[in-house]
Amino acid sequence: MGTATIDGRRVADRRTRRHAGAVPDDAAAPDAPLPTEEELRARLTPLQYEVTQQEGTERAFTGEYWDTKDPGTYRCVVCDEPLFRSDVKYDSGTGWPSFWEAIDPSKVTLVEDRKLFMRRTEARCARCGAHLGHVFPDGPQPTGERFCMNSASLRLEPDEA
Repeated sequence: MGTATIDGRRVADRRTRRHAGAVPDDAAAPDAPLPTEEELRARLTPLQYEVTQQEGTERAFTGEYWDTKDPGTYRCVVCDEPLFRSDVKYDSGTGWPSFWEAIDPSKVTLVEDRKLFMRRTEARCARCGAHLGHVFPDGPQPTGERFCMNSASLRLEPDEA
């Protein structure tokens, strides 16, 4: 797979999606295969399926987590991989949950996106390939990045009290 540079970040310039049944080397639960398309259609809501599997986008200010302040870990709704912590979530004013960094950079794959006549950086779950949202270079310090995610691609696991 080749790479490109967007806003100083190296990103994959070709889409990759792991096939159902594959078990990635770095999986949180290495013995748990990824769900099949049939399993995803049965388990996910139509919006979750559209966003994660068809690169859709939920409308701004409509997602479950856009203004959530609850402490916890945001996980991929498809494969349950931990992706973001609530302590790096901030109000970007965009109407989507925004984070200034992932739990670990290896958990989110950045892919060049040239749809809609512009160059953007798409964010995908590195474990299962689910579309999460996009990354922009207008976030707060210390990273200067805004991971603008779809609520439909995430599941908040609250911290234990």
